[in-house]
Amino acid sequence: MTTTVDHRRRGALTTQRRDPRDHWPEHARKLYDFLVTIYGEDDPLPTLAAGWVAHQRSTNTQKTYARGFKVFEEFARDHGVHPMRVTFMLADTFSQYLEVTPTWQRIKGGRRGEMARTGTPYSDASRANALSAASSFFGYLDTVSDEPVRNPFTAVRRPVIDPNYSATEGLTEAETVRLLLAARDLHQPAAYRPRAYALLLMIYTVCLRIDSVLAADVEDLGYDRGHHVLNARIKGGARKKKAIPPHTWDALQDHLGGRTSGPLFTTASGGRLDEPAVWRLVRSLARRAGLPQADSIHPHVMKHNAITHALAKPHARIDRVQEWADHKDARTTGRYNRRRGLLDDSPGYDLAAGLAYALDPVGTDRGAEEGSG
Repeated sequence: MTTTVDHRRRGALTTQRRDPRDHWPEHARKLYDFLVTIYGEDDPLPTLAAGWVAHQRSTNTQKTYARGFKVFEEFARDHGVHPMRVTFMLADTFSQYLEVTPTWQRIKGGRRGEMARTGTPYSDASRANALSAASSFFGYLDTVSDEPVRNPFTAVRRPVIDPNYSATEGLTEAETVRLLLAARDLHQPAAYRPRAYALLLMIYTVCLRIDSVLAADVEDLGYDRGHHVLNARIKGGARKKKAIPPHTWDALQDHLGGRTSGPLFTTASGGRLDEPAVWRLVRSLARRAGLPQADSIHPHVMKHNAITHALAKPHARIDRVQEWADHKDARTTGRYNRRRGLLDDSPGYDLAAGLAYALDPVGTDRGAEEGSG
């Protein structure tokens, strides 16, 4: 069989030029639009920076790098230097600047989107992310440029990150139940009750990152060897089938209400639910549940809790929890065990109990009698 090609049509198609930037992911496009308002379309920075963000494998890395680059760009601009012409001296100063500079916070009672630098300085992890983003950008420039580009961040010292430390404030299993009950509470608007409950159950029992569950579509749900599954996009950009427990599946179907396409979790108008909305939702539920962490809790706490609680179960196997949590390295999973032990097994409790009796034996005995009653 002979295949013929209409060369006139092929030639006509070549005249319909498309802008490659149309294919950029969301965070690359947003960074481009932001930088163009400052530098204009003739400056190469918006295209190069957005192209670098688009080059990253995962949505989470794209978001983190775009956010870190905006911090670096603002610093360079405030010092009268184009970001692509930053030297080691200024890059090193940027590292010191991050240690003491207040972070941007929304102004309560202000106009929509109004911000001020009134927050606490950047955490060690946030500083490391910003420096890593800036360094990665210059590495990308060296890759795409015809002439070698020196990375001014190569010799900049990064914050020392203790792998056993986590700023995430965990919940006990009882507190997690209170949060889930608040999500299922009958006093909430009916339109949001199934969504909130299903969302938290998906993060907790399927052990998903918030960006993974929000990026999922109804079409990603499936059935494999007797299991309901989600074909999830995990950290690093890979796809992985994640088992959905029966109770969570029922809650998810209640939320979907027969819907067979589109984002797994949507806004009231049908758009894809975004992370800031989930942050607000989780904190609202935490306040309703009376949790002490209500003002600082965030969606990742649910996955953090899931791993910690799973490891505490009798006969828990760290290799199975590692696979379920999507950790490439078993040492990452092991850190959850050590962090839990640092609090639960703290010798300070026994020490303080003995000290309390020595300092106030009458009050301690009275408390014991009241407790036994």
